[in-house]
Amino acid sequence: VQLVESGGGLVQTGGSLRLSCAVSGRTVSTIRMGWFRQAPGKEREFVVAISGSGSSTPYAASVKGRFTISRDNAKNTVYLQMNNLKPEDTAVYYCAARNPSASMYSYWGQGTQVTVSS
Repeated sequence: VQLVESGGGLVQTGGSLRLSCAVSGRTVSTIRMGWFRQAPGKEREFVVAISGSGSSTPYAASVKGRFTISRDNAKNTVYLQMNNLKPEDTAVYYCAARNPSASMYSYWGQGTQVTVSS
C-alpha cells in the first residue's frame, strides 16, 4: 500500500485547506484510513479516521466541528477538509492505513506541511 499526501501549505488563521491522500495497492473501501499530525517538538497525534464502510469517523476533540474527512472511492483518495484553521493546527499531516482487523496503522504517507499564521 502506498499513500501520497498533497494539499498542504501556508494559510492565515481562519482559513481553509484541503489535504488529499491518494492510495494505491488497496481499495480505500477495504481498509481503515486515518489522518495524524505532528507539530514541532510534539508527538504525533490522531486527528480523524474513516472506516472501510465509511460509517465510522471518529474525530479528535481539538478538530471536531472544523475538520471533515471524506473519501472518493472512484479516485481511491481520502480527503481532509480543514476549516477555521488555528495556529495550533500547524503540523506535518500524515495519512495512514491499516487493515480493519489490525490494531496499528501499518502504512504511512510522507507527510505534508500545514502552517497557519496568526
